[in-house]
Amino acid sequence: MKLLLVEDNERVARFVRKGLTEAGHTVDHADNGRDGMDLAVTETYDAIVMDRMLPGGIDGLSIIEALRQRGNRVPILILSALDGVDDRILGLKSGGDDYLIKPFAFGELLARLDALLRRSHNQPLETTMVLGDLSVDVLAHKVTRAGRTVALQPREFKLLEYLIRHANQVVTRTMLLENVWDYHFDPQTNVIDVHISKLRQKIDAGFGAPLLRTVRNAGYMLTDQP
Repeated sequence: MKLLLVEDNERVARFVRKGLTEAGHTVDHADNGRDGMDLAVTETYDAIVMDRMLPGGIDGLSIIEALRQRGNRVPILILSALDGVDDRILGLKSGGDDYLIKPFAFGELLARLDALLRRSHNQPLETTMVLGDLSVDVLAHKVTRAGRTVALQPREFKLLEYLIRHANQVVTRTMLLENVWDYHFDPQTNVIDVHISKLRQKIDAGFGAPLLRTVRNAGYMLTDQP
């Protein structure tokens, strides 16, 4: 599993990262709130381990709230030395899925994380997704916008499905290469640009406000927000 660890304490971060890596997970680490936010909104993770009190002008709960507002439902385990009942309640109400108090045993952290991952993977994927007047039926491989059928090639459909599952989030070129083309390297071609251009022509041209947008120096976003 691909995990994000946001923790500013170097000793704790090293301890947790080492343990998670030994357990077979891939771990990205941010030691401040700003970098944690950037990774959380631009990369795709199976779960996040989030410290509450962080340097960088953004605390852990603010990151969680921002993710939930974007529709990101990634499981989040909060780590914190704040152990009051009100602190735990605030963490969960902010969008955290579990709350672990420092100091903690790594075995408990791993068990709680495994439980969150099992719970999230047991949830069935949506088969019909709607964004504004765009509808994507994954089972029927049918796309409509404003009630009109949009004919897509298989790769275009797969690209759109990935984008709408990450609606209102920035999707990077690396994410598209890995999840749509199954490339784990950059082929140094314009394959993404070509397919994005074709998809944009089919789902946006002749309709209302464009849904597929280019985010400069970051990637792409499918959104109906202004």
